[in-house]
Amino acid sequence: MDDADWRRLIDQLRSGDCTPFLGAGACYGTLPTGSELSRKWANSYKYPFPDDHDLARVMQYAAVLEGDPVYLKEQICEYLRSHGLPAFSHAGEPHALLAKFKLRVFLTTNYDNFLMEALAGEGKAAHTAICSWADRNPQETPELPEPSVEEPLVYHLHGSWAEPSSLVLIEDDYLEYLANVAAAQASGNRTLIPIPVLRAMTTRPLLFVGYSLQDWTFRVLFHGLLRAIPAVRLRRHVSVQLLPPVNTPIAEAEERAKQYLVRYLDAGWRISIFWGTAAQFCEELRRRLGPDA
Repeated sequence: MDDADWRRLIDQLRSGDCTPFLGAGACYGTLPTGSELSRKWANSYKYPFPDDHDLARVMQYAAVLEGDPVYLKEQICEYLRSHGLPAFSHAGEPHALLAKFKLRVFLTTNYDNFLMEALAGEGKAAHTAICSWADRNPQETPELPEPSVEEPLVYHLHGSWAEPSSLVLIEDDYLEYLANVAAAQASGNRTLIPIPVLRAMTTRPLLFVGYSLQDWTFRVLFHGLLRAIPAVRLRRHVSVQLLPPVNTPIAEAEERAKQYLVRYLDAGWRISIFWGTAAQFCEELRRRLGPDA
């Protein structure tokens, strides 16, 4: 991101002309990472393959052994809820910072309720809704209250721990999610995503916080949902990205990796990149906002 990107983003946040998209990295320091969660369950189920860091594959294995995917999702939800809330007063906490702006819709692929708690802390009566991704033949678009600054919408694209069965967690879930999005697009069926959410995704620039290009959620998000909505590419967006692990020599590999990611996200999606963690991004945003942030 350059100074022009920052000025544009700050203007959009202050005016409410922005839709945040939160991923797992927004919860770093409060909830375990996907790889930590994966290795915990891999150990419990004696996962025999070398990719024990891949949560979707580990949970697919566990689901087959257990014979009950919903039970596994309930266990995941219980474990995640046991970690408590983020430190909302911390300068680098994303949920609390974003809740301060005049934003009407918040999108997330996380399962937690941290956005709802942060918005309540700002005196906002937020509504929440969950994508019906597993419904192969939805009859009509879900009706939601029209979002407003004081009553915003928090929309869970990959499920919520309030409804464990809604989680997009195992490999089969991700494949079904992709298939249903593709089927809805091919048939011209716009019932999978509610109108207020589609409007927030297509008419406002998006701010992606807490995603990695290598994550299953990021790949499904871009190659499934957003690719099916061409109007998303009409605006310029911002993504907070950590550089994936690279080969040696480190300096040369990092530079090549950055060049690739910039070309991939800018040329295809009109996305400017902030290199760093969600906390580092929020701290820099607060600095640029000035003493009133």
